[in-house]
Amino acid sequence: EVQFVESGGGLVQVGGSLRLSCAASGFSFDDSAIAWFRQGPGKEREGVSCIDNTDKHTYYLESVKGRFTIAGDNAKNTVDLQMNSLEPEDTGVYYCRRLGLCTYIGGRLYLSGLEGDWGQGTQVTVSS
Repeated sequence: EVQFVESGGGLVQVGGSLRLSCAASGFSFDDSAIAWFRQGPGKEREGVSCIDNTDKHTYYLESVKGRFTIAGDNAKNTVDLQMNSLEPEDTGVYYCRRLGLCTYIGGRLYLSGLEGDWGQGTQVTVSS
């Protein structure tokens, strides 16, 4: 069974940092793409960042480039998201999922082929 457990969220002030962790199980981690998504209050869920564990290529939503860094640990089956210079717009519940594809199309982050179910997520709140 494909499972994801997200952790590391919390309350932080504008400009602060958080490090989220996604623990994955039930599939071959080494040849998978894993993405972080978020859903802010009253907003649709959106893809934030993705890592292709086969070649470690990383992809980001335009608004988080230069602030967020995604990294995978194949030995631990975890994918972390380091978030710096946090802004109120980063507030939301953050989730991770396995994907069939992550890339850029027309310069924009493109994610497809979601696999498994949504986990509980981890809440990130950035206060101004």
